[in-house]
Amino acid sequence: MLDLGIVIVSYGTRDLLRTCLRTVYGSEGGLSLEVCVVDNGSPDGSAEMVATEFPQAHLIVNADNIGYPAANNQGLRAFGYPDGERAPRFALLLNPDTELPPRALVEMVAFIASQPGVGAAGPRLVRRDGSLDLACRRSFPSPAVAFYKLSGLARLFPHSRRFARYNLTYLDPGERAEVDALVGAFMMVRRETIHDVGLLDDSFFMYGEDLDWCYRIKAAGWKILYNPDVTVLHVKRAASRHSARARIEFWRAMRLFYRKHYAAVTAWPAHVMILAALDVRIGIERARQKLWPGSRR
Repeated sequence: MLDLGIVIVSYGTRDLLRTCLRTVYGSEGGLSLEVCVVDNGSPDGSAEMVATEFPQAHLIVNADNIGYPAANNQGLRAFGYPDGERAPRFALLLNPDTELPPRALVEMVAFIASQPGVGAAGPRLVRRDGSLDLACRRSFPSPAVAFYKLSGLARLFPHSRRFARYNLTYLDPGERAEVDALVGAFMMVRRETIHDVGLLDDSFFMYGEDLDWCYRIKAAGWKILYNPDVTVLHVKRAASRHSARARIEFWRAMRLFYRKHYAAVTAWPAHVMILAALDVRIGIERARQKLWPGSRR
């Protein structure tokens, strides 16, 4: 049985993917691991690069971009999740725009394995400038938490336990913490947890699917931990920063997450206002896409 099954979904990030895979295969510590790269129809030769330079990786090539969660699910199924008895002890969702230090994988596996009640864990993610990627430890975007974030109150009061709940900026980034959610750029999940909660929800296209998975993991009684003792570089939004579709999908994901987990317990007047606000943001992004069609992908 493998210790770790790593799924990397790629779209148009060939050079970053090459660096990521080099750091994965340069890992130390004696873990038994395999990598599955799922290419979502990259136009830059990413799949050909993997086949040529990393023949030891299992490669799945999609003709089109089927979305991040659907592609991750392809990789997870290739490893035998959610129900396969021989699936690796842990699964890792890893973005192609990450770079791992040599002992990151063995230390993260040891961390989660030592705590049976922990269903998922993630490291400290940092940007190229050394700043913390705030998405690596989060609270769920409930209506109140989302309001504090989107209204700017979280930025005005970054040390407030009320207003800064989404990105938990009131916590010391160097301390371990139990959190609501991690980011799919590096999310390590226990095999038994995936058996309990199932795979990612591919109703999402990109964004929100990691929050949704974490919500279901917590609802099933598992803990989620942030481990700052391991630090991983994350370039961030390498495949989406210029995409108008990505901006639309962000707001669509927030709408889907809200309807799935909070709509039933939200008072009707607030419910109407929340949906209206989200629809307005989606409409604005669609209008931008029509004005600048070159960024649709």
